[in-house]
This record gives sequence, structure tokens and C-alpha cells, in this order.
Amino acid sequence: MGTCPSTCGLHLWVVLARAFDAVEHHSRASIARFGLGTTEFGVLEVLYHKGELPVCEVQRRILVESSSTTYVVDKLVKRGLVRRRHSGTDRRVVLLVLTPAGRRLIRRIFPLHAQAMRHAVAALPSREQARAVRLLRALGLGAAARLEARETV
Repeated sequence: MGTCPSTCGLHLWVVLARAFDAVEHHSRASIARFGLGTTEFGVLEVLYHKGELPVCEVQRRILVESSSTTYVVDKLVKRGLVRRRHSGTDRRVVLLVLTPAGRRLIRRIFPLHAQAMRHAVAALPSREQARAVRLLRALGLGAAARLEARETV
């Protein structure tokens, strides 16, 4: 491949945003079938795969604002899917854990959502999906490092 014109970075951003939007529509539709919002699903999913976590860690992993996390966790607690408890070592830290009902729900729906997401990205063969993961990870890490270093181009 030859050199990239000066608009290549912008073009990459537009293509990436459009691809994300298309795949995210699949994700939202899949999650909506279960009567959950994407953030609610994200909280359940991270607790299912990672176990008990501090609220701030759940927030970091699902990429939402603090106020949104509190609202969503309140809803999940009211539904009996998640429980809060204070850390035994630091009372300032609030931990989240799935209740048995929350564990049953996410155990049942996660495989269905995973299948929907496999379908959403099936336009790429598995080898190309793996390549895309490597490239996008490198792009994300590089962009984060540049932001941290406050580099501007």
C-alpha cells in the first residue's frame, strides 16, 4: 500500500465510527430483547465475568459516567439482580456482586447475546476478526498514550 494522504486519519475515524454504529445497533437490539439497557447489561456482564468488584472498577470497565452507574446500579438492586456491600478492609469502598437471581439471568442471556454479536461481525471471517482486534487494540492504546502525553498533531 502506498502513502496515506493527509485525510487518511480522518477517513479512518469516520469508517471506524460508522462500523461501531452498525455493530452497536445489533448489540442494543440483542440486549433490549431481555428488558435491559446496555449499561444494565454491562454491569451484569462484568460482574458475571470478573466477580465482585468496587463500583469504580465496574464504572471504568463499562465506560460510563459515575452518575449513570449509580442510577443503573440502583435499578439493578431494586430488581434484585445486584447487591451492594461495603469492603471489609475499607468502608469507603462499595463492592457490587451479583445476586443468585442476577447470576441466573446473565448466565441465561449472555450466550444469546454473544451469538448475536458473532452474527453482527460475521461479515469478516474469523481470521480477519482476529486481525481487526489486534489493529484496533493497537490504535486504542496508541491514541490513549498520545492523549496522556498530550501530543497534538
